[in-house]
Amino acid sequence: MSRFPEARLRRLRQSAPVRNLVRETSLEPRQLVLPMFVREGLSEAAPIGSMPGVVQHSLDSLRRAAVEAAEAGVGGVMLFGVPAVRDAIGSGADDPDGILNVATAALAAEVGDALVVQTDLCLDEFTDHGHCGVLSPDGAVDNDATLERYASMALAQARAGSQLLGLSGMMDGQVAIIREALDDEGFSDTLILAYSAKYASAFYGPFREAVDSQLTGDRRTYQMDPGNRREGVREALFDQDEGADIVMVKPAMGFLDVLREVRDAVDVPVWAYQVSGEYAMVEAAAANGWIDRRAAVLESLLSIRRAGADAVLTYWASEAAQWLR
Repeated sequence: MSRFPEARLRRLRQSAPVRNLVRETSLEPRQLVLPMFVREGLSEAAPIGSMPGVVQHSLDSLRRAAVEAAEAGVGGVMLFGVPAVRDAIGSGADDPDGILNVATAALAAEVGDALVVQTDLCLDEFTDHGHCGVLSPDGAVDNDATLERYASMALAQARAGSQLLGLSGMMDGQVAIIREALDDEGFSDTLILAYSAKYASAFYGPFREAVDSQLTGDRRTYQMDPGNRREGVREALFDQDEGADIVMVKPAMGFLDVLREVRDAVDVPVWAYQVSGEYAMVEAAAANGWIDRRAAVLESLLSIRRAGADAVLTYWASEAAQWLR
């Protein structure tokens, strides 16, 4: 290996054109997915206090924001529904007239040819207890009973026009059960995104406000312990074997090591979710003048891509896409 002064590593950094030419990792609008919240009963968008710039949408504002995302070149939108009424089994989740399925149909018609319309497949927004599944008599989440609800929810979303189902509930066997249900009903082309390494994170706090979560307690019996790296890889391999088309690591920035190892372990695309707490921290620091907002946003997204993510779910998707064009 040659050394200084013959070797001068700074030669590769001497100008913007040179840096652009040798950059190892790129960030493009098509690699970004915009999470969106739609709330039943709204006549106009409602701001989310802990997530400046993010709103709970009405159906009309949702359509407009989705068109804006498509025009910016964003790769997809991920929908979360906030119903007016909840119950113990999340009945609104698979109701064809439920807010999530109605919104899915609206966006499939509006922008389905321009980007990938995606839907969150989990019961937590629809249950009156806020957990991601059906509860057993002792109050624990019943894995197998929950799978039945997930299969029904998957079919409702596919019928509404969702092109990709985001399985975020962290139930054992969810990918296999849902793949079978979809195939049996003729939805063999519907994609499955498995939230494989989804950790029980402190950085979900603002999201709970966004979906008006009814949760008391925590989800540590089904979401992963933040101390476990190897387990995240194992979960991703299980989901790949069960038929997942894409696997997810969530949150992103606190788990870049897991993201790298998952990327190296699986053959399917790997995505990461830049969660609400990550978004809120940057927005708060930028609002106080402590960091350059645009530079911090783009650097954070680039770091997630560099760690191995093929695409990133981020609340900055539309804005970042416009910057990148």
